[in-house]
Amino acid sequence: MSLSPESKQHVDQVATESLHMLESVAKRAVTDMRSQGLAFDSLANPNSATSEKLINKINAVNVANLESNQILASEPAIARVVVMDAGGQESVYYICRAAPVSGVPGLLASYKAPVGRLASLPVGEDFVLPSGKQVEIVERTRLRPTRLADGWDSRDSIYETNDDGPLTIVSLRQLLREVVASEQVEDLLSQMLAAEGEGTNILDGIRRSLITKMGLRDQPVLDQYQDEIFRLPLDQRLLILGPPGTGKTTTLIRRLGQKLDPNFLTEDEARVVASTSQGSGKPHADSWLMFTPTELLKQFLKEAFNREGVPASDMRLKTWHDYRRELGRNVLGILRTTGAGGTFTLKDNAATLGVEATTKPTEWFADFDTWQRLAFLQDLQQSAQALADSKVPGAAVVGERLAAILKQAQPTAVPAMFVELAAEVAKVQSLVGELKVSSDTAIRSALNLAVNRDRNFLANLGKFIDQLRAAPEAEADDQDDTDDADGEDEDPTLPKTGLGEAVAAYMRAARAQARAQAAKRSVNKTARNGKIIDWLGARTLTPDTRATVGAQLLVLAAARRFVNPIKRYVDGVPRRYRAFRRERLEAPSWYSDESFAATDLHPLELDLVVLACLRAAGELLGRATIARRVDEPFWSALQTVQGLFKHQILVDEATDFSPIQLACMGALAHPQLRSFFACGDFNQRLTTWGSRSLADMRWVFPEIEVREVSVAYRQSRQLNELARAIIEVLGGIDPHVSLPPHVDSEGQAPALLEGATDAAAVVAWLAERIREIERFLGQLPSTAVFVNAEDEVQPIADALNAALEDSNIRVVACPKGQVMGQDNDVRVFDIQHIKGLEFEAVFFVGIDRLAADQPELFDKYLYVGTTRAATYLGLTCDVALPPSMSTLKPYFAADWTPR
Repeated sequence: MSLSPESKQHVDQVATESLHMLESVAKRAVTDMRSQGLAFDSLANPNSATSEKLINKINAVNVANLESNQILASEPAIARVVVMDAGGQESVYYICRAAPVSGVPGLLASYKAPVGRLASLPVGEDFVLPSGKQVEIVERTRLRPTRLADGWDSRDSIYETNDDGPLTIVSLRQLLREVVASEQVEDLLSQMLAAEGEGTNILDGIRRSLITKMGLRDQPVLDQYQDEIFRLPLDQRLLILGPPGTGKTTTLIRRLGQKLDPNFLTEDEARVVASTSQGSGKPHADSWLMFTPTELLKQFLKEAFNREGVPASDMRLKTWHDYRRELGRNVLGILRTTGAGGTFTLKDNAATLGVEATTKPTEWFADFDTWQRLAFLQDLQQSAQALADSKVPGAAVVGERLAAILKQAQPTAVPAMFVELAAEVAKVQSLVGELKVSSDTAIRSALNLAVNRDRNFLANLGKFIDQLRAAPEAEADDQDDTDDADGEDEDPTLPKTGLGEAVAAYMRAARAQARAQAAKRSVNKTARNGKIIDWLGARTLTPDTRATVGAQLLVLAAARRFVNPIKRYVDGVPRRYRAFRRERLEAPSWYSDESFAATDLHPLELDLVVLACLRAAGELLGRATIARRVDEPFWSALQTVQGLFKHQILVDEATDFSPIQLACMGALAHPQLRSFFACGDFNQRLTTWGSRSLADMRWVFPEIEVREVSVAYRQSRQLNELARAIIEVLGGIDPHVSLPPHVDSEGQAPALLEGATDAAAVVAWLAERIREIERFLGQLPSTAVFVNAEDEVQPIADALNAALEDSNIRVVACPKGQVMGQDNDVRVFDIQHIKGLEFEAVFFVGIDRLAADQPELFDKYLYVGTTRAATYLGLTCDVALPPSMSTLKPYFAADWTPR
């Protein structure tokens, strides 16, 4: 387009100033990088504790400055904003993605800073500067710096004022070259060429950018609404909902980047962060976790974090699939390990669950959690009463006091109960010590007698234990026979192998036999203890001694429940879940009618148990008076869960996670901050157990603040209309999506091939469409082909690669969602890995087969797959579009030949 002489002169001035600023900032950033790391050389006492802390602080500042300068060296600024005050005085701000350098003339500010919001506000908007002065934004230029061999340029800059724009300036450097050319040559031909160059370099409106590489689109400057969201206070629970391409993930990443920088926290936030960091020993910069549903999306999030200068290692970015296994196996002791401990074996295809467990997860959890809390409380009440009724000296007094406390206790108010129990623990410990010495002495006497009669007794017992170890089913049954107090009876001085193991096994079996006699029940003969007792025969306690010791052990077991009740409350959840599941199997409920091993655990069951553990501990740690006492022995069992707390929890594609999974993630947020930030779209849920509505999200956090974003920046008008039609025809929530104003959103109608039963015909059609795209654009953009199953990935990739060989286009298979090949390669994926990605062109192979194979999720896959494409979308059908999609056929064309 052609500008007026005055506007053209001003645009030239903006280009000149902007390129000069880019050059100055980048040059200074490089200089500052070379001078880092020398600031603490002059400290007088480097070995003192004070100087060590100072050195660490200086080093942290140096690292932060180095990271900022690295960003600025490659991207000096992202916006130029002109503001005017009430007196007509203009000021020019340059907004940077990172902390700006010093020593460069002009007003520079980080986008994370409050004044950085200028880059996101439209022209004409008022803004109050940190100084309190109110200004109006009169001009804004969004910059995309690019370093060239002969200097800096900004490509596809967006320029707007009250009078002009928005305009897309393809190249600021080219604009200045045109100025020089027009000034140097005055012949008519040169003037005509310069005018034509201006018309192609300055475009009316905003030009959509081409996606040339696989990944998450970089959006240096958020829109006004996204910007407002990411600047909300740290201690909030937030959910961003919106259709694909609306910048939800980008907003989430930008928020984390800002909240990790202590320079941009409020005074209150900084004070809480300092307090919690000191208590946990973890620096704020490391105290965050982000969850994502797939490994592939996790890898691209890492790249996006790096652009923001946020180190994102595998310690911070997690898939829930991996993290829950880590929690269950290595932290909470739910899953069995090679060593001791653990209750269950996790099996992805465990046949344990009924349909209602996946369709009504919150009701399932409520049933279990209510049951297990009541079971725990009843167990304590029974134990207290057993002590109160005991004839063992000293037990009754202790028991009566405990019973009085528990009489008033409620399953929904356990913190107050534990506080009262803590006051009685010293008396309980004294009683336990006396009973343990007495019972152990009697059992060891019996053992000594057996050893004196047969010097090989322990060796033979050890051999028998080795034989039992070869029968793992006995280990599985043994948990039901062994009192859970036994682990506390073990002598830590005994070796864990050889004779020590035999002694420990003898003691356990003798206790089990004595307890069973005192309780007037029999020992499970198929369990480990039962088999050892049978082997021992008469080489154990005499009946009279057994009765006395058994009575002591029953009282001891009851008393032990009060020595460390916190540990029993939290660590006992898996055992209580096993009992709950066994009880609920007696009537149609949450569980399958199929038979399964008592130790089998489905992944969704692991979520349930993890949440019960986290909430049990979190309810206690949420009280500051308790949290301050976790170093005391009575409360120390809470340290495990406390060590999991993070200052920030973030969740991408939240609707792919069940409410139980999201609640687990939410339970990891530090109680003093409760900072939780999630984004998602209910129309993109690709799991049968995923969250289906706001009610599911509010079950996790009733007070969660929901923000909706609706401007879709990714798709062309044609594909956006198809996506909305899919929602309307196949069902879903109306996304109320709109296209960004002033953006050229025209594209191509989606292409359709029906009756493609022959694989060769499908490959030929795909190959021709890909060639069309390259002819139109002059280059091959980011392109993906989605197939319905993992075993289709390699065959399609091989066949398509051969078909495109003459065009020197390479096609690569991406098995299990792995990123293979180069940016200009066509990639083939199993459809299950498509979440969160975007491409310029996308092809779906066998869409009618997908409808038949996955009827529950077909509409979601179709919608998500369609919205991965920015401009070009192609579908193939073995026969025809599924009947449910027949009304969508007018949206499609056969190819992309210009008409």
